[in-house]
Amino acid sequence: MTLSSPISLSSSYATTISQPRHCSLFNTTTSTTATSLNLRFCALNPQPFAFTSLHRRSHHFRRTHFNAVSSALSDNGTPPKSFDYDLLIIGAGVGGHGAALHAVEKGLKTAIVEGDVVGGTCVNRGCVPSKALLAVSGRMRELRNDHHLKSLGIQVSNAGYDRQAVADHANNLASKIRGNLTNSMKALGVDILTGFGTILGPQKVKIGSSNNVVTAKDIIIATGSVPFVPRGIEVDGKTVITSDHALKLETVPDWIAIVGSGYIGLEFSDVYTALGSEVTFVEALDQLMPGFDPEISKLAQRVLINPRNIDYHTGVFASKITPARNGKPVLIELIDAKTKEQKDTLEVDAALIATGRAPFTQGLGLENIDVATQRGFVPVDERMRVIDANGNLVPHLYCIGDANGKMMLAHAASAQGISVVEQVTGRDHVLNHLSIPAACFTHPEISMVGLTEPQAREKGEKEGFDVSVAKTSFKANTKALAENEGEGLAKLIYRPDNGEILGVHIFGLHAADLIHEASNAIALGTRIQDIKFAVHAHPTLSEVLDELFKSAKVKAQASDQVKEPVAI
Repeated sequence: MTLSSPISLSSSYATTISQPRHCSLFNTTTSTTATSLNLRFCALNPQPFAFTSLHRRSHHFRRTHFNAVSSALSDNGTPPKSFDYDLLIIGAGVGGHGAALHAVEKGLKTAIVEGDVVGGTCVNRGCVPSKALLAVSGRMRELRNDHHLKSLGIQVSNAGYDRQAVADHANNLASKIRGNLTNSMKALGVDILTGFGTILGPQKVKIGSSNNVVTAKDIIIATGSVPFVPRGIEVDGKTVITSDHALKLETVPDWIAIVGSGYIGLEFSDVYTALGSEVTFVEALDQLMPGFDPEISKLAQRVLINPRNIDYHTGVFASKITPARNGKPVLIELIDAKTKEQKDTLEVDAALIATGRAPFTQGLGLENIDVATQRGFVPVDERMRVIDANGNLVPHLYCIGDANGKMMLAHAASAQGISVVEQVTGRDHVLNHLSIPAACFTHPEISMVGLTEPQAREKGEKEGFDVSVAKTSFKANTKALAENEGEGLAKLIYRPDNGEILGVHIFGLHAADLIHEASNAIALGTRIQDIKFAVHAHPTLSEVLDELFKSAKVKAQASDQVKEPVAI
């Protein structure tokens, strides 16, 4: 789950992949395996936007639009004089959905294009079904922790699970959320149609194999990403799998190797160990959990890895992985990440490839508008405007989400889409990516926003300011102690001269929910000397952050603005 550069969802990040036909897809965003998929392009209609006339407008479009197709195809290099839509969004994942709903709210006639299924990777092959599996692993972990239950005075007989029922829970949740997203867009008048799409030229998109062309005043690319599979790894979908396959939970292997110890790898290690598997991490870097704040990683390893049925190899690449065949196990050949010398060969029941995600941008027709991808990512500026091969902005074309690589998280894609809609409706808006939180839904959870301590200190050295750190423990929080979940840490990285919050990192119970107070403070520019006067209910986990902000030592005083007291 990436700040101004792609945030790594695992140990290795995608550079390039051989991509199939263009389709919309995870945050984190977002995203499927590299299988052949079509992109859904929505029906177009030239009528003015109106909620009550959706079906009538669509039928009118079908009668009139095809008459103009041949003339549109013959003049692809110039923008059209009139448009079928105000906004056309290529990709109906979380990012496209968020943009579409905001566009309708702003009065734009909007169409969304999707060739796979509404919801993209997050809903269908990512964050939604994975959270269903993690909900099960959390319950199983708690029910099997005799020491924890006895400390609360609870006695439970042996807990078990039905693998197919667990898999059905994840699939049913994805179906429900997908239906909700589809219904919300249809109810608001967003057109959703299916078809393979190619950008023909300025503000023009070809739909399917026929000569059907859609025009739009503004276009947003929101095509997401797919799991990245390094060279030398053979994926059979059964014994060597990606996260797409793992979410189906067709088997629970006795021993599984997870290649990559980032967000995806950590979450699946939580699931598999809770369900009874032994896990071996294969990590290319010298330490586990790259991308996290080092202090948080150290604590998380002590809680999430060391006590569990997990071992690991660091500083090694999986140079070749061969699926299980003819009664033989999965073979994983390991080489030294630096010297490239052969180090070891692992024999396991299964292997999960969690080496990050790659942008899904091939087949978009970007060459028709002189746009060259960079490692597969569509180049954009801070306002998500697409940049061509000569460094110039492509008018009326934007790219959001995993496809631009700024921050590969589903909610980041949605925020970028909303920001773009603000711009096309006349309000300049630049999204502060340092205010966007990320979370890893292990048990306990990890969350973060802003800079890590090393990043903050490097920035301080360059810009000439000091960096301070404050910490609070969950062991001092009444609610955490009542839950007997005192293992956890909250860490604040800040400027002591002016109280600017540079980063907040949390490891502990419900960390993914707690982080938003910090992320909102960064987004709104709230300083520590002001937020420390905020009141938190007692006893709640939110008091961890209350104590964290109060413990910071800031030289600047709180806002000097005098406010009249409020009569109650």
